[in-house]
Amino acid sequence: MQTTVEIEGKTVNVETSRAADLALRERQHPLLAEMELYFSCLIRKQVRFREAGDNTNEITAGDQLAVRFRPVMTAKCDTHFDGDEPPLADFPIVKPTAYVPHWLRIDFRHGKWIGEFGYNN
Repeated sequence: MQTTVEIEGKTVNVETSRAADLALRERQHPLLAEMELYFSCLIRKQVRFREAGDNTNEITAGDQLAVRFRPVMTAKCDTHFDGDEPPLADFPIVKPTAYVPHWLRIDFRHGKWIGEFGYNN
């Protein structure tokens, strides 16, 4: 499936593979694909998948799919923290449109959701 959504006034192309479309149809609840842009010692792009419905700024991208863009940061640049990931906080961006991706691709392989997003067409 291919669709577009508007995030912060910018059009984002959302593309799901055939396998992802089939897996989405089998879900009881919508899936949220969160495009996380992580600012800290470095910049990292990651798509996180979770249940939709309780997250701010969700945008419907199909019957069983919602998306959102979330810039985040850590309080300090450190490699020592409890757990797998450092605690994150939303990152206030003055001009968020400049950071909203152009596209999001979602696939479903070997029972796992896979996503990537980018800034070129």
